[in-house]
Amino acid sequence: MKHVIALDVGGTAIKAALIGADNEPLHEARRPTRRDQGPEAVVAGILDFAAELREHGLRAYGEPAVAAGVAVPGLVDTATGTAVYAANLGWRDVPLRELLATRLSTGTGTSPAVPVAVGHDVRTGGLAEGRLGAGKGADRFLFVPLGTGIAGAIGIDGRIEEGAHGSAGEIGHVRVRTGPDAPPCGCGGRGCLEALASASAVGRAWAAASGEEDADAAGCAAAVEAGDPRARIVWQDAVEALADGLVMALTLLDPRTLIVGGGLAEAGETLFAPLRAAVAGRLTFQTSPHIVPATLGDTAGCLGAGLLAWDLLGPGPAGPAVPTQPTPLTEVSA
Repeated sequence: MKHVIALDVGGTAIKAALIGADNEPLHEARRPTRRDQGPEAVVAGILDFAAELREHGLRAYGEPAVAAGVAVPGLVDTATGTAVYAANLGWRDVPLRELLATRLSTGTGTSPAVPVAVGHDVRTGGLAEGRLGAGKGADRFLFVPLGTGIAGAIGIDGRIEEGAHGSAGEIGHVRVRTGPDAPPCGCGGRGCLEALASASAVGRAWAAASGEEDADAAGCAAAVEAGDPRARIVWQDAVEALADGLVMALTLLDPRTLIVGGGLAEAGETLFAPLRAAVAGRLTFQTSPHIVPATLGDTAGCLGAGLLAWDLLGPGPAGPAVPTQPTPLTEVSA
């Protein structure tokens, strides 16, 4: 049975799967990233895991994987398959495609080298949400996960736009607040969307407002639902900043569907109801997109890595799902 290897490398764990031509996982596994042992151990763990997955596929399905895809955090050069930089993993300029291709081709005799695709974790997850999840059928979409940070993936006709330098969609570093009170961002700027509306930013603001050091965004959402006025102020501040950033993106990109994911989106309508209203209140000539929650959760990275791998083999059952008809427009009510 034909299948591909998919790896989603995170800061604490590597999620992996063998994925068939119907984009369904045949086998799933997970293990620690081992970043506490240094960047060399992280890379070695990825290579070892991939080799074990290859052997499992050979035993279970009678043939090795035909391709592999891996999603990694940080700056990625997809053209060369190099993991350029990732602060949380401590690596720089890791030739991941070359290393994986060599490891997966070992012992294949005269078989051709195994093709390997390397992608940015958020854009890879966005690829899966666009083709298989909340954006399925939309010719244009924007995927924005709200987690520890904020990033974005721009979907166009079944593919993800990477930009000239591999950093398209970095909406988290759009400046939405100015002045001396604008909070600093990890990128070196101030007033960035990520510093105001990420799950970690909401958690910090709620900890300061509540006086509880271990307060987090989930706790803030629960307090909003319980009617806590302090939580409502923190939450609304984040929603207003998020709406400002999203309207900038909508004005530039005009997506048909806006997919919001990540930990903050788990608050459901506690987030989406005020966010839709805030976005609608800022629009003038722009057409409001469908604003919907992501549906694939933490499986998006693996599924997207599988799509990257299948795409290396050319068009086919698992190739880009380009819509033949645009999704009908429906105005989103506040």
